[in-house]
Amino acid sequence: MAQDVENIKQGYPLFSEPEYQEAFARKRVFEESADPAKIEEVFQWTTTEEYKALNFDRKSLTINPAKACQPLGAVLCSLGFANTLPYVHGSQGCVAYFRTYFNRHFREPIACVSDSMTEDAAVFGGQKNMFEGLENAKTMYKPEMMAVSTTCMAEVIGDDLNAFINNAKADGRVPKDFATPFAHTPSFVGSHVTGWDNMMEGILRYFTLNTMEGKAPGKNGKLNVIPGFETYLGNYRVIKRMLTEMGVEYTYLCDPEEVLDVPTDGGGYQMYAGGTTQDEVKDAPNAISTLVLQPFQSTKTLKYLKDIWNHEVPSLDIPMGLAATDEFLMKVSELTGKPIPESLAKERGRLVDMMTDSHSWLHGKRFSLWGDPDFVYGMCRFLMELGAEPLHVLCHNANKRWGKLMSKLLKDSPYGQDAEVHVGKDLWHMRSLVFTNKPDFMIGNSYGKFIQRDTLHKGKEHEVPLIRIGFPLFDRHHLHRDTTLGYEGAMYMLKALVNAVMERLDAETMIMGQTDYGFDLIR
Repeated sequence: MAQDVENIKQGYPLFSEPEYQEAFARKRVFEESADPAKIEEVFQWTTTEEYKALNFDRKSLTINPAKACQPLGAVLCSLGFANTLPYVHGSQGCVAYFRTYFNRHFREPIACVSDSMTEDAAVFGGQKNMFEGLENAKTMYKPEMMAVSTTCMAEVIGDDLNAFINNAKADGRVPKDFATPFAHTPSFVGSHVTGWDNMMEGILRYFTLNTMEGKAPGKNGKLNVIPGFETYLGNYRVIKRMLTEMGVEYTYLCDPEEVLDVPTDGGGYQMYAGGTTQDEVKDAPNAISTLVLQPFQSTKTLKYLKDIWNHEVPSLDIPMGLAATDEFLMKVSELTGKPIPESLAKERGRLVDMMTDSHSWLHGKRFSLWGDPDFVYGMCRFLMELGAEPLHVLCHNANKRWGKLMSKLLKDSPYGQDAEVHVGKDLWHMRSLVFTNKPDFMIGNSYGKFIQRDTLHKGKEHEVPLIRIGFPLFDRHHLHRDTTLGYEGAMYMLKALVNAVMERLDAETMIMGQTDYGFDLIR
């Protein structure tokens, strides 16, 4: 259908036009599509307990994973350092995927290069690509640092990043003192949080391993903060705000807040905006301590902090919800001697007031949720503070230790007694769980919309609404600017949860004269 400036239609209304519908019908005939009645029969079968048993019995197939690959996390970590260009030793297609993934979530251009390994590199190794890639990227984009990670191809053939980078420097492709931290990030094991952790440890190791002489915890009077794989920009800001209100000096080790939120003010695109400087990383071992905000997914970094920096890293949960934020602030106060100011006490009181106002709407509501290990743990803890009940708790990229601690957290609360913990499962497993033991709501990333659509297809009474909290968030705009940590983040999440309950109530009481007894407004 021809369009002009007076008649521009987006995809959905455009594809509803008769000519497109006719084309789709011809396509189905050409492809010999299955009979709609048979498709419906199979669909209904996939909602049964019988199918759930088969679904949970599969071993070698992942369907709709609730995770991404390691180098994606390494790229996000690299973006958090000043004047740093993420460099991926692998194929161009992988890097296009990483950039597109982040672009759709953050709505920002994402700087990242690859050395474009192809078939010949897969046979003979990628050192030649590394030589040319490092030289060209430094010349064109003028970074002060390139943080190097790998994709599947480089890992399968066994390319040695340390050797390749040193050989490139010996060959004069880049100066010998040019900063090139690296991490091996094979895509076929772990997940995006593993890649973030590997790159963070690689950067800390590069700048501090051989320069620890004369450094000691407490020497600079600061606290270090390591955010983990964090995609809510508001979370960087809220932690900074709370520490500033306490009068605490700090260093954020990985701070991509600015580069992922460059303002459009006529000044042009900034490839390198903000970030942790190299000098700050070098000085970080002199901090009083290091606060790791997502400890479940920072295991390699935690080991380095303890073994090399000799930091007594506090054992804290992600500061999500009321009690976890209390614990975070009290630990900061204990480490620094700084009192918790009245401003934060008032903010806490406002959160408690909101929880009191909304508890009757959230009490007893059942939630199925998924996401990364620390997010899911923190969200379950907050739900139970609200009197809500986690039902299905799924984490694709967690380990057995996380599963045991998650189960204990749930069993220690009266609101977690009916919860099921599923480690290493994907969103197709979650679909079976939702169909066979219906929750009131789901909490998760955008990919949960497919589960919601399927529950609605089975019947309005089976629909399970999705509350979008997590990563990635592709089909809604600007949710990534919100906050999930601290008292402020708890307020945001509480609003999202209780208003989803209210919207659902409106939808269920919409029929005039029949169900609208819950549809009233008091004047």
